[in-house]
This record gives sequence, structure tokens and C-alpha cells, in this order.
Amino acid sequence: MMVEKEEGGPGGISEEEAAQYDRQIRLWGLEAQKRLRASRVLLVGMKGLGAEVAKNLILAGVKGLTMLDHQQVSQEDTRAQFLIPVGSLGRNRAEASLERAQNLNPMVDVKADVGNVDSKPEEFFTQFDAVCLTCCSRDVMVKINHICHKNSIKFFAGDVFGYHGYMFADLGDHEFVEEKPKIVPKASPGVEDGPDTKKARVDPSETTMVKKRLVFCPLKEALSVDWRGEKAAAALKRTAPDYFLLQVLLKFRTDNGRDPSPQSYAEDSKLLLQIRTDVLDALGVSTSVLPDDFISFCFSEMAPVCAVVGGILGQEVVKALSQRDPPHNNFFFFDGIKGNGTVECMGPP
Repeated sequence: MMVEKEEGGPGGISEEEAAQYDRQIRLWGLEAQKRLRASRVLLVGMKGLGAEVAKNLILAGVKGLTMLDHQQVSQEDTRAQFLIPVGSLGRNRAEASLERAQNLNPMVDVKADVGNVDSKPEEFFTQFDAVCLTCCSRDVMVKINHICHKNSIKFFAGDVFGYHGYMFADLGDHEFVEEKPKIVPKASPGVEDGPDTKKARVDPSETTMVKKRLVFCPLKEALSVDWRGEKAAAALKRTAPDYFLLQVLLKFRTDNGRDPSPQSYAEDSKLLLQIRTDVLDALGVSTSVLPDDFISFCFSEMAPVCAVVGGILGQEVVKALSQRDPPHNNFFFFDGIKGNGTVECMGPP
């Protein structure tokens, strides 16, 4: 493979990088890897999902990753958060994750920021090419999404609640390339005989790059769908219940400043049932879309669910930054009980 030396200019890739990222360059091409390697990402919230996303982006080879978290390591964090060493209780979560994160790939500039995302000024976010939020309130997500949308920064959010996890993307007006099988034009008359010679055919061994474009909506619009009316009733049947579960859990987080906790299971279960009624009534949706037993499956972060959702979230950030392959527009929901994932496009028609 022809590889430019580092001194060959800002777009070049060093031999060391070519060796490190060889499999990825073969998978998505040198241009995509160059874009990735020029990108800086902000990752907010270093719980179990944050650790998975950090690992995936650092190994993929972004230019820089800033892990931002103002919270301290709790007993619960020691279960799914593999970047935090034993004996780190009470330390800042981002700082405790830094050494192991950096050791994954010395070529990536990994930083820890102990500030609170809610108090960061708008210009803080404009130094990044992508922002990924976990553990944030609905209001904070909507506010930062607005900043990102305005400044053409790729925006992502995600969380894991027990067996359930989700991710959301707002890539604004997003252009990308997709690899498609090449259509071989029909043969000229007289070259070959037979009925099939005049038809264009798909040659799976040859591919071509097709430019495409998608327009995304902000999170606020995606969460504010109006479910009243006949059209909405038909759409409701096709919509994953996880979309409504997410609304309930975000309201719980807003009301209580935390997620449902196993330590207060009985009390939080009652709260969840009440919030379900309030949220679904306000949306104009029957409570039957979330049967009562939903409360049993949304406590604590489960490591395998973090791995799945973190894999998808990392993949989507890589796709967005490298402008390679169609992105998920705009929600991805994972249901660990059924073991399946769903992509839902929510928002204005």
C-alpha cells in the first residue's frame, strides 16, 4: 500500500500510523482514516457506556478525545466502567479513566476535564468536530444539541438503563459516500450474441462510491412528536416502546437528579409508574405501550448492554467523522431482554 510519510504534508499518514491502522484503512480507506485522524471529539459522562465509547474512538484513531465528567467514582461505577482502576472510589471519574484510556493508543491525544458540562460556554464546544453526551439531563442535551447544530458540530447522545440502551444522532446537513456494486453497462451490438447482452448488470466484484446527503433534526424535535391524530396512531404501532421508555427515564432523571437506583428499588419503582402515566398522558399515548413490568428492567448499567450500545455509538461517530457509509437517522434502541436493536427516525415528517 502506498503511504505518505509524515513530512509529506498535513494530509499525510506516517508509516507508524499506517501499521497501527492497517485493518481500518483496508476496511474504510485511507481518505476516511485521514478525516478521522484530523478530528477532535468531546465525550461527556465516564460511566460504563462512556468507557466503551472512549475505547472505541481511541482505538479507531481520532486526533484527540476529551473525557469530561465532574462526578466522583461511586461503588456502582466499578461494575461496568473498565477504564477505572480498583481503589479509585472518590476520585474524579474522568481523571481516574485517563491512564488506561491513553494506554489504548499513544497516538491519540487523550485529556480529562473535571468541569461540569452545564457550565461550559458555547466557545468550549466549537473546538470539537463531534460531541457525544452520556449521563446528561434532557435540558442539557437539548441546549448542547442547539449549540452543535448552529456550529455544524456532529452531535450524539446515549445512555444505558439496565437492559435498555439508546443512542441519538443529529448530524445536521450530512454528506457521505457509500460503496455500491458497479453496474456494468450493456454490451455494444455485435460484440456478443444472446438475449442477455443488451441488459445492464450488477457486478458484485466491482464497486463504485456514491455521494449521498441526509438532513437530521435536533433532539428537541425528535422527542416532541405529536401522537394525536389518525396518521400518528398508525405510526405508533410501528414505533419501538423504548422511545417512550426513554422519555420516562429522562423525566425521572430531571425530577430526581439521578437514574433509578437498585438501593431504592421499591421507592423508585413507584416513581417510575407515576412518571410513566404523566409522560404518556402528556404525549397523548396509552399507558399500555409500557406494561407495568418495564420497571424490572431499567435499573443500573449492565456491562453487556454498555458494550453493544457503545459499539454502535462509536461506529456512528466514526461514520460521521469519516463521512463514510450511511448513518443511523436518528435513534438506535437496544432491548437486551429480546437481544435486538431498532433504528427509528423520529421527528417532523
